[in-house]
Amino acid sequence: ALTVRFITRRFIGDYDPTLEMIYRHVAVIDGEMVHFEILDTAGQEEDSLQIEEKIKWGDGFAVVYSVTDRCSFDEVMRLCFLINHIHSSPRRSSTSDQPPVVIVANKKDLQFDRMVSTEDGENLSKALKLPFYEIS
Repeated sequence: ALTVRFITRRFIGDYDPTLEMIYRHVAVIDGEMVHFEILDTAGQEEDSLQIEEKIKWGDGFAVVYSVTDRCSFDEVMRLCFLINHIHSSPRRSSTSDQPPVVIVANKKDLQFDRMVSTEDGENLSKALKLPFYEIS
């Protein structure tokens, strides 16, 4: 939903959240045209080789969890560690700079179903030294 909203500037409630998709989008940011290719993994369970290949593919990452799903929050640290580890590997031919990573807590509006507090997200982002946003 987050990716579809970014691309269309509308909330689309009717989509398949389990379907992995690559979205292409062009936007003007700070006066410069930027071409995006966004891989929406949909959070599907995969083996470690599949996850590693997808992390190698990316130049930047939004690690998204649902505030209504504690298990998705528990995956954030592991995914951030994998991103850091894979992108700092000496096998990578690109520069040693780490890609931008942001932690995003989704479904902020579902307060009655919340299982992960804002404070939990803030504490994790501080521990990982990554930006953190809560959104709906």
